[in-house]
Amino acid sequence: MHIENTIEIAKSQQEVFEFLKLVKSQNKFSVWNMTDPNQKVTEKGEDGTVGYVYSWESKNKKVGTGSQEILSITPPSEISYELRFEKPMNSTAKSKFILKGLAENKTAVTWTFTGPTKFPMSLFTGFFKRMLSKNMLESLHNLKHLLEA
Repeated sequence: MHIENTIEIAKSQQEVFEFLKLVKSQNKFSVWNMTDPNQKVTEKGEDGTVGYVYSWESKNKKVGTGSQEILSITPPSEISYELRFEKPMNSTAKSKFILKGLAENKTAVTWTFTGPTKFPMSLFTGFFKRMLSKNMLESLHNLKHLLEA
């Protein structure tokens, strides 16, 4: 399963990159992070660097339990992650933010998500793609409003 959404933000590529390279910044725009403000969070390493791991644990089934690790950072254009979901289901996926400067103060941000779909969950791939895509797009709109404010 591959999902990709893009939004344009009226900020420089460097400004957007500096904000997005910190995983904890997602707490300010990601609908998943904002769903349970009481989730238990643990960190390993230095945020904004390769190898940093942000783990969460929530009783809310929409949030669940898992971790996100920064796999690579290519300033100022790309940040790659591995997502390891433990609950409500066990799965591993990859995610990226890809930034492209369109003008001095205009940046295209593309957010990708790629993950396996195993039977019997593969029967619901279309539903999951629509749901995840909707949540990613809502999060990107939150990011745009936050950075342009």
